[in-house]
Amino acid sequence: MFGKHLKIVEQIAIVFMFAVVIPMSISAFVINNVNQQAMRYQLRESAVLIANMVSDEIDFFNKIVKSNLEQIGYSLKSYKTEQAKKDYLKSVVEKLPDCEKLEIIQASELEKVEKINRVEKKAAVPLKISDTQYLVATYKLDAVRDELFKSLKDDKRQIYVLTNDGNLIAEHNYTDKAFKKTISLLPQKLEKNEPVIFGDVKNQPLVYVSRDEPKITIVVNTTEKVTRKAITNNSWKILLSCLFAAFAIIFVIGLYTYYLYINIRQLFKGIIAISKGNYERQIRLLTTAFTPHEIIFLAFEFNRMATEIHKSYIQLKKNNIELKQLNEFRSNLIDTVSHELRTPLTSIQGYTSRLMRQDIVIDEETKQKSLRVIKEQSERLKRLIEDLLTIPDIEGMRLRANIEEVWIPEVLEEARVLIKNKEQKEIIFNMSEDFPLVQADKDRLLQVFVNLLENGAKYSSSNIVVDTEIKDKKAKIFFKNDCDVIPPAKLKKLFEKFIRLDDNTTRTTRGTGLGLFIVKGLIEAMNGEIKLHSDETCGFCAEVTLRLA
Repeated sequence: MFGKHLKIVEQIAIVFMFAVVIPMSISAFVINNVNQQAMRYQLRESAVLIANMVSDEIDFFNKIVKSNLEQIGYSLKSYKTEQAKKDYLKSVVEKLPDCEKLEIIQASELEKVEKINRVEKKAAVPLKISDTQYLVATYKLDAVRDELFKSLKDDKRQIYVLTNDGNLIAEHNYTDKAFKKTISLLPQKLEKNEPVIFGDVKNQPLVYVSRDEPKITIVVNTTEKVTRKAITNNSWKILLSCLFAAFAIIFVIGLYTYYLYINIRQLFKGIIAISKGNYERQIRLLTTAFTPHEIIFLAFEFNRMATEIHKSYIQLKKNNIELKQLNEFRSNLIDTVSHELRTPLTSIQGYTSRLMRQDIVIDEETKQKSLRVIKEQSERLKRLIEDLLTIPDIEGMRLRANIEEVWIPEVLEEARVLIKNKEQKEIIFNMSEDFPLVQADKDRLLQVFVNLLENGAKYSSSNIVVDTEIKDKKAKIFFKNDCDVIPPAKLKKLFEKFIRLDDNTTRTTRGTGLGLFIVKGLIEAMNGEIKLHSDETCGFCAEVTLRLA
């Protein structure tokens, strides 16, 4: 099911394609076409404008020349002789700019003079001064050309000025190949006095203006170079601008996607870690200006949730451990009750039944012996029950001690009397009669000493020795007995509940395994301390430390 869905990066790429790339491509295409149409129109209009400008320059040039010729013709009337007229014309030529020659010719010679000027690349402007004579001003075409195209010297279009019979009399940016091609496209019949666009290349408009006075045709050719500068270059600029905008958008979106993807991957990893049981995992975002507030909020809430789950998980583990310990305690308690309660109850029940029999006569000695056994087993049951009732107080730290000044030798002697020492092992007390008083609860301390002495009587292979010393203003009591060396790992566990040196299957001595646990709890309730030692010199040693009074 998950394999059918696209990743975030793939989705962003698709969205970017449809939302940015395709619209920008269409926009670039439309803008480029609009630009081309506008530039074509501009090229046509500028070509028409240039044709009109050249036409106007020719008109202006023609009018100035004719005006000058009219003035000169009028002045010639004042000269009577031909020589005087020639001298006058010569003086005028020197004053007129770009004028090469002024002469008076017969009307019959006019056509011949015009042909000669065309051959010599000169322009002749005639003015009729009488029925048989013309005043003709001859100009060099270079001078005419400079005058016509001086305002267009930076324009790259090709401009041709032709006579009506097709002779080229002036040109701008002339090339022979372009000229021949342009003339070949010129219509056979030309419209007069209006600019006309012709040619078959839409991006390279050709314009002509055919004049009746003077009888010339002006042709403007928009070259490929002009088109490339006006249309192609602008098209490239538009395309490059769109590409730059696209790359800028790609960069910004890519940067945004990169940070978004990294942070979402962090969220994914956090969720996967939680699903695999790693409740300590925290999401660490790469926080920048491109990180959405929602992602930061989601990460914060996720981390808070993970922390709460981790706390709950730790508490659950703790509860499980406690339940396991409680279950072990229940099992050990049942085992202890089944082992430790059965024997005294059986003894009590047996001796009670014997005393209650009516069919036999029981002598006094047997009766007293039976009663002693019943009493001993009852006391044993009482101590067992007291030990079991002490456990919750120790574990709940609710055990209270009545601290007072206690004399250790007295408590030890009482303990010696109370313990069961069936094998009559010797108990040796090494302490002075002036041993200082200590701070303790006498009843609790007596319970501690009874437990430690009974423990020594059960497990010692010989005698039990109790040594004492005063150190750092504290009283130390050492309960020593010979036995095999106890491993350190086993020694540390002796303070736990229901721990015995022999296991349940090889148990050779009676006991609940609660003695040292209760002893430790009682000693600590009296602000004391107990330590266990086991080595070659002393098989087992319980070191009890109490504060001096």
